[in-house]
Amino acid sequence: MAAQDWQALSRLTAGAPFEIERIRLTSQDVAIEGRFEVPPLATLPADDQVFVAAFVRCHGSIKQMEQFFGVSYPTIKNRLNRIGALLPFAEIDPPAEADRPSPGDLIARLERGEMSVNDVLQQLRPTTAGARAFQASGERESDR
Repeated sequence: MAAQDWQALSRLTAGAPFEIERIRLTSQDVAIEGRFEVPPLATLPADDQVFVAAFVRCHGSIKQMEQFFGVSYPTIKNRLNRIGALLPFAEIDPPAEADRPSPGDLIARLERGEMSVNDVLQQLRPTTAGARAFQASGERESDR
């Protein structure tokens, strides 16, 4: 079976949550089965994924993005803000520790059905998760 374009997957899922259950390493002809979460960027619609890739290729230059897409600064900023709201894994302005609910409060909310287990776990994670994810990607200060 030939590989399908990633945009076909984006169209098929139409923004609905999904998991990957099988992965095949083509260079080794090995398949791995299990339940894998999809990275947040992969859950974006195809056009937003292209927009994010262009933003990275432009080194975050909104001026270059304006030229590339032929739109105004406010249009680029509005789209970046909209996409950013869809990607909660990196908090730029994390809440102060005093503003965070205590573990006891979170458990009580879980017991009352006000929160899911994943929501509670997300709240319990340190606010520097984005920094740790960046470091885990292999990027080092000396690499920049």
